[in-house]
Amino acid sequence: MRILLLTQLFQPEPNHLKGLTFAKELAKRGHEVEVLTGFPNYPGGVVYPGYKVRFRTRETMEGISVTRVALYPSHDESGFRRFLCYASFAASASLLGPFLVKRPDVIHVYQGPATLAFPAIVLRLWHRTPFVLDVQDLWPDSVVSSDMLKFPGGVPLLERWCRLSYRFASRVVVLSEGYKAVLEERGCEGGKVDVVRNWCDESQFRRVVRDPAVEERLSLAGHFNVLFAGTMGKVQALDAVIHAAALLKGTHPDVQFVFVGGGVDVDRLKGLAAEKKASNVRFVPRQPASEIGGVLAVADALLIHLKDDGLGRIGIPQKTQAYLAAGKPIVMAMRGEASDLVHRAGAGILCQPENPESIAEAVRRLRAMSLQERAFLGENGRRFYEEELSFRVGVIRMETILRNASEAFG
Repeated sequence: MRILLLTQLFQPEPNHLKGLTFAKELAKRGHEVEVLTGFPNYPGGVVYPGYKVRFRTRETMEGISVTRVALYPSHDESGFRRFLCYASFAASASLLGPFLVKRPDVIHVYQGPATLAFPAIVLRLWHRTPFVLDVQDLWPDSVVSSDMLKFPGGVPLLERWCRLSYRFASRVVVLSEGYKAVLEERGCEGGKVDVVRNWCDESQFRRVVRDPAVEERLSLAGHFNVLFAGTMGKVQALDAVIHAAALLKGTHPDVQFVFVGGGVDVDRLKGLAAEKKASNVRFVPRQPASEIGGVLAVADALLIHLKDDGLGRIGIPQKTQAYLAAGKPIVMAMRGEASDLVHRAGAGILCQPENPESIAEAVRRLRAMSLQERAFLGENGRRFYEEELSFRVGVIRMETILRNASEAFG
């Protein structure tokens, strides 16, 4: 098949799941793969060195043809500027894309922003080819949850637009059964929705061992480290974790909560930790993707926490897969499908989100376990990931869906 990957983000931007590695694997499996994307500027909103925003440019990345079209770079906390980023790429991809890419047999649309459905529809009509909509974020739910949508009346407009995009898609891929149920409730035909759980960047966890040098560099040596890695924003609702750290400070002085990453809430969380005199909380700047596996390896437990709302209960945060693959015990402070995965895997301790006492108790339980018991939990998680969630498993499922969409179209 000739496959077009339509995506707002692509390498060298980090944390992009179905990016270059996905494209290379599809090519390895005999397909001709082309990418239509924007100029790299995530997560800082600044265009990467070596790139300059132009109407379009082409490059070849490890054998994959990549076409980039103009956008307004922004990823700050301004909802308006974020919208400009999404809308400008959608406009460029719609106007220029039909003339810049070869006619594909099928289009894979990696939908973070809902605006990406617009160029997908344009390309479908222009090339008379199907597209598979890979829904990674439910809209408008995700922008409402993150408090990014300020425009009155924006929610019903987004709802109508999403319903339209689902109708145009030949297949819709979602990351959880909960997402599937919501889309079916919103009128998406049940027979066209497939669940393909996300995988993680497995290269981060190959041959990674606990390195004392990393412990020293991050001031983790001599502590029982409960580590949260990733974005710190309103959706993560990490206030409860700071309060849990304050509860444990007097009774378990060796326990340390370590926040690794960045986000719009970092400064406020630092202020809260200082206010609560939670000296057992450390903030570590965002680490290079190539080093995150080594950082997770020196943790004693890995923490997942998300706001306790409807969206959090049906989604599966990407760090769930990464933590399972890392082979470390997990403190899972979520309800819903992600929590069910960790429970099925036998990979950690479940607790209530936004509940400091429950989070603290989960950490106490892990701290009381022997090294062997915690290692057993970690190995359970690693094995579950390999059998149920791995890149190998996911690519086979995605390839089948793309092929079926191509063969059934028309």
